[in-house]
Amino acid sequence: MTDTPADARPATATVTVADALALPELRAGTPELVAGRAGLDRAVRWAHVVAGAGALPLLEGGELILTTGAGWPTDPPALAALAGSVVAAGPAAAVLELGPHFDAAPAELADACERHGIPLIVLHREVRFVQITQRVHQRVLAAQTEALAARAEVHTMLTELGLNRSPVDYVVERLAETLDAPVVLEDSAGRVVAWTGAEILPQTALAPWSSPQPGALPPGSDSVAVEAQGRRWGRLSALPGPPHPAGRRTVLELGAFALALGKLADPDGEQWLRLSAKRLFDALLNGRYRSDGELATQLAAAGLTIEGRTLLGATLRGTDGFGAHTSLERAVLETALRRAVAPEGRVIIAPEPTDDGVADHDRPLLLALLSFPADDPRVASAADSGSAPPLAVRLARELDMLIPSTTPLAWRAHLGLGAPGRGVRSLITSLERVRAAGRLRPTAATGRVTVQQAERQALAYLVRGLAATPEVQEFAADALGPLIAHDAESGPGHSGDLLLVLRAYLEHPANRSLAAQRARLSRSVFYQRLALIEELLDVDLAAGTTIAALTVALLARSD
Repeated sequence: MTDTPADARPATATVTVADALALPELRAGTPELVAGRAGLDRAVRWAHVVAGAGALPLLEGGELILTTGAGWPTDPPALAALAGSVVAAGPAAAVLELGPHFDAAPAELADACERHGIPLIVLHREVRFVQITQRVHQRVLAAQTEALAARAEVHTMLTELGLNRSPVDYVVERLAETLDAPVVLEDSAGRVVAWTGAEILPQTALAPWSSPQPGALPPGSDSVAVEAQGRRWGRLSALPGPPHPAGRRTVLELGAFALALGKLADPDGEQWLRLSAKRLFDALLNGRYRSDGELATQLAAAGLTIEGRTLLGATLRGTDGFGAHTSLERAVLETALRRAVAPEGRVIIAPEPTDDGVADHDRPLLLALLSFPADDPRVASAADSGSAPPLAVRLARELDMLIPSTTPLAWRAHLGLGAPGRGVRSLITSLERVRAAGRLRPTAATGRVTVQQAERQALAYLVRGLAATPEVQEFAADALGPLIAHDAESGPGHSGDLLLVLRAYLEHPANRSLAAQRARLSRSVFYQRLALIEELLDVDLAAGTTIAALTVALLARSD
């Protein structure tokens, strides 16, 4: 998409040819439009009385020419040359008063004006040109004064927003409110950072950004670059809307300047990227969209291709201590995941919001929306059940190149993968389930990365997704209550590890020796713990229904 030409339409509130035609002083001459109807919205910069042909080259363009035709030639070749001089001067319109010099508009002049879209108006009655010029000049000056006042008002508003350190999305909202039209801010890669569309559907407002190949803005749009000190960060666009006294383009330029100053003050340069991701996750997780198509349009406009792609949700978090500030840990995790997905894949990342809707930056738990080509090997399952998926292998390789040498050996990045699918509804379900699952025991590990996968832990993902319901919570409390109470007590016979022993056993119910190793207990002590569990719960741990029920109960506990 390209910037809108500055001369495509009036830059500020102006007097148009149609406005001039409505003036009583001009209506008194019984005006008739004989050519150039398409140019009635041309801006009138000034009104000028022209006598003869010699003054035409002195015009600067945009004038309302008033003439009686005195001093004009009458032979066709000379009239054709005169008509060429008139249109070459670029007037807003030409007004010819009929009388002793011409009783009709010369055909040569009418044809030239029609071809160039310059209105040609004839007056059938004599008028006083001085009254017309005076009234036009008053209107032009009034419009310019209004434009200056409106520009000052917009400048004041944007200055206050800058001093208040207002967020980018609020600046875009105020610009849209000022212009009474949808406003879209995109970054240098053409991805939508923020937009406000009033009552216009996203499918309509974001159509130029949501298609695989960027489209042209609709006619009547304005677009300016967001840049400063030789750096271009993106583009600010306003879709068609009513004119503004200061000029739509002027308002956008002031807004772009304010946004550029904000970028200069952005220390890490990622404010726009995080804002875009935050808005999208807020819409997705809180149901702030009217249809799947609306959400898909917003995701595609932000750079996450939907059509014909394999989509999945994911979580990424650090485990144990990172040995540095959490902001560095988050930056490392984000950068590594973006590199692991590139170049064919697309990803949108945002921190997990807390209950109040604000991201907890002290807990680097990241949510991610992933989009890959349909045949991308990184979303394929590993060859065997114990191997890490290709995406995790790639992520581990990127982390090895990014983590500081001081990072403790115990630190790991835990990657949770939802079920892959097609379409935005599948993506929503995938993210919701991997998010609800929380942190599960990994199914595989590679390098610094441990992985949990919906495809290999379907029961865990299902139960965790239902764990918040009162019925499941009540079931888990009833099933495990005696063990929880026993672990909470102290004294002889209360080791406080019965839940851990039960978990180890349920992971390897057919191999109690391996389960004892995983619980880090001797077999004799492990067997004693199992006997105590059977006594407290009054169950047979070898029974299949007991194993299933207790597995579900343990999975329902988020700890």
